[in-house]
Amino acid sequence: MPLTQKPLREQTIVVTGASSGIGLATARMAAERGARVVLVARNGAALDTIRDEIVGAGGQALAVAADVGVREEVEAVAAHAITAFGGFDTWVNNAGLTIYGRLWEVSDADHERLLKTNLWGTVFGSLVAVDHLRSRGGALINVGSLGSDLAFSLQGMYCASKHAIKGFTDALRMDLLEAGAPISVTLVKPASIDTPLPQHARNYTDSEPRLPPPVYPPEEVANAILHAAVHPLRDIYVGGGAKALASLKEFAPGAYDLLAPAVTGFQKRNEAPRDPAGSLHAFKADGQTRGDHPGYVMRNSTYTRLSLHPASATAVVAGLAAAALLVGAGARGRNGKR
Repeated sequence: MPLTQKPLREQTIVVTGASSGIGLATARMAAERGARVVLVARNGAALDTIRDEIVGAGGQALAVAADVGVREEVEAVAAHAITAFGGFDTWVNNAGLTIYGRLWEVSDADHERLLKTNLWGTVFGSLVAVDHLRSRGGALINVGSLGSDLAFSLQGMYCASKHAIKGFTDALRMDLLEAGAPISVTLVKPASIDTPLPQHARNYTDSEPRLPPPVYPPEEVANAILHAAVHPLRDIYVGGGAKALASLKEFAPGAYDLLAPAVTGFQKRNEAPRDPAGSLHAFKADGQTRGDHPGYVMRNSTYTRLSLHPASATAVVAGLAAAALLVGAGARGRNGKR
């Protein structure tokens, strides 16, 4: 039987990486829709400001500073949520970092820090969430990436971490299904999203990093995450560009590999690096959902919105097909053909 979840306004939602980007957009949107929100990130001061903003607007929010790469700190997040709100219904593992540079250029310490946040943060968050949700039900939502399905140059360990998150999420889903646990598990795979991720990155290159197009707004990912909190889906691509590239990699991997020079070029601006250290080891400025992408940012993703409502998508396709048949029949009639 398909799992069903509470309406969003009746939920408590934990969001990691809530101090900027997708996490912040998700927390704000959830609060606007009536959910109680637990904000999690390393930057406690930024979280306090965001909490006050949400509460000032009439919402309910709790700020908990934590490093998701430390299990004890993640367990403390769950404990705070239980004390403040009696528990939680959805846990969103979103915290993530990236590094720009050739794999052989990046230090072991930097690789380790990235994996601690991206992979182990997701693992610890998932296992702590499952411990709580196994008896009461709920949703676990892990934010992967287009990099969960394919790799791209300059961000090799980031892609490795997102590949690992996909494998872990798929295996955990199977374990929960076998155990009969009432927990939905969703992997969200965004394309390039206009967040401060490039500005927060550790940068080994000689250029300021940028996102390869097409680029989508963080609110599009937030909307997909919150949809999955109520209407469980297994996987969600955010951005038709993500789905198209994943399909190319699947059916023509060699052809995709040949795109490496172009992919590298798309990830560099024509300017010197601003802050090569980034926020990998120590958080810096937070509180922004958007980055400063120099190119065009899509308003939304029609592909993603249709994928969230497959019945509507089927109806749209059927309607277009029927219209095409009618047009074709009219043309044949005008030409005196049957």
